[in-house]
Amino acid sequence: EVQLVESGGGLVQNGGSLRLSCAASGFTFDDYYIGWFRQAPGKEREGVSYISSSDGSTNYADSVKGRFTISRDNAKNTVYLQMNSLKPEDTAVYYCNTWPIHKYDWGQGTQVTVSS
Repeated sequence: EVQLVESGGGLVQNGGSLRLSCAASGFTFDDYYIGWFRQAPGKEREGVSYISSSDGSTNYADSVKGRFTISRDNAKNTVYLQMNSLKPEDTAVYYCNTWPIHKYDWGQGTQVTVSS
């Protein structure tokens, strides 16, 4: 059974930092690009960042470039998202999944709330 378990969210002030984790199981993790997605209230889910399966290359949405850093530990089947200089507009539920197509069911996500 495939599981994607996101954690690390919380309530932070404008300018604060959080580190999200995504623990994956049930599939060959290091075969896949993995991405972080987010969904704000009343908005569609959007891609935030992804990391390749092999050489660790990364990509970011313009809205988070320079503030967020994605990384992965294939030995632990885990992907991380370090989020610095958080803004109120980063408030959303954050999810991980394969990239670019989310091959698996979404996990429960982790709520990030940035207060102004």
